Amino acid sequence: MAATTNQQAVVGAGDGTSSTTDQARAASPSHGRHGDAPSTADASPTGRTSTSSPVTGRLRGLSNSFEQSGLPEGFSAATGHIASTIFASRPAKALATPAAREAKVSGSSTIQEESCKDTPSRADTERNLTNVTKFSQEPAATAPYRNGYHFPPPHSAWQSTKLGLVAFWEYFTTPLGFVVTIYGLNIVAWGGMLFLLLCNASPAMCYPTCNDINSPRRKWIEWDSQILNALFCVTGFGLAPWRFRDLYYLMKYRLRGSHVHLRRLAGIHAGWFRLQGSDTLDPSIGPKTEPTNVDEHLVPFPLTKTPNPPLTGVRAPPTKLWKLDLVIWLMVWNTFFQICLAAFMWAMNRYDRPSWTTGLFVGLACVVAGYGGWIMFAEGKKVKSVEGVPVSAEDLERLNQDRELGIYHYNNIAGKEEKHSKKAGRNDNDEHIS
Repeated sequence: MAATTNQQAVVGAGDGTSSTTDQARAASPSHGRHGDAPSTADASPTGRTSTSSPVTGRLRGLSNSFEQSGLPEGFSAATGHIASTIFASRPAKALATPAAREAKVSGSSTIQEESCKDTPSRADTERNLTNVTKFSQEPAATAPYRNGYHFPPPHSAWQSTKLGLVAFWEYFTTPLGFVVTIYGLNIVAWGGMLFLLLCNASPAMCYPTCNDINSPRRKWIEWDSQILNALFCVTGFGLAPWRFRDLYYLMKYRLRGSHVHLRRLAGIHAGWFRLQGSDTLDPSIGPKTEPTNVDEHLVPFPLTKTPNPPLTGVRAPPTKLWKLDLVIWLMVWNTFFQICLAAFMWAMNRYDRPSWTTGLFVGLACVVAGYGGWIMFAEGKKVKSVEGVPVSAEDLERLNQDRELGIYHYNNIAGKEEKHSKKAGRNDNDEHIS
């Protein structure tokens, strides 16, 4: 903290000096001529130019950003985002709270009284009484949360497909989305061709025999395997710095008991991981708020990595710590298996390489990466099922219209009846929002 303060003071002093120097140079008639010697005031006492300080600051900034950054969003993360977008095509405001509804009603009534001084008609009074009676009979499983939030209603197959295609197109039109899509298509294409070759789907390549080492089939199997190995190396080696950084944080917590490193991991994996006791935090605490009188062990580090306030007003329960260990180790083992595969593929030719090595290490690398991705997806879905997902304007209007007509939707992420009883944070039958 002291170092940061001193650095800010130096920057502030430098700004003031630069403005004074600019005024002096503007007044000097020789300013701007070629061949002017640099001023001695621009040189540091050690003889080095002042450019070394900005370079050091940039390196320090890159180091800090790497410590706090999450994994680059790949195809799996993009798929999860697209899947969640099926529930809501565009973020929109949530259902109004009871206080907001009362304020709106009182405000409109005040305007009516001041403008026309008319009393409500008998038909309006009867309609309001009917709505109150209707909402009082609403099942508890379909009632909104205390803050007025309601999960989006179920979509038809066509609506879900449309929302998914729109979300995919928005991702595909970004530079990263375009590159990731081309990368995924290459894996599918070359992997599919290798599968067909292994199934002897092209008898014309079996010359003189299918298993002859010099047959076109065996040559194409080798070329396909080398291309797929190179594609897998992009993720296995490209994501290695972030994977080993997470492993370092995990070892610091497991071996040294450094809880701040566990908090760093909680901030990096905020999409699916929750710290022990974090469900007791105030629902209004988020990345843009500075919590006071809060146990630091309950929030990620830095505080800017704190998850967004839950839309439902209820925080997700803590994630079991062994799942974080398993995900980190699975991703590290994926890199290790990719190293073994690349070593066999590049160090040995197709005549000397054992045939079992390729299938073994490709299978192991895919299994550990797939299982780790499934854990993150499943835990992320659990978090969303408790904390809520954004509701689009169309879904919000549909919920209000259906509720006026007495058509109720189950208030959960699946839109189906739950086996257990009413959720925590849900209104009771006598507390429904009208």
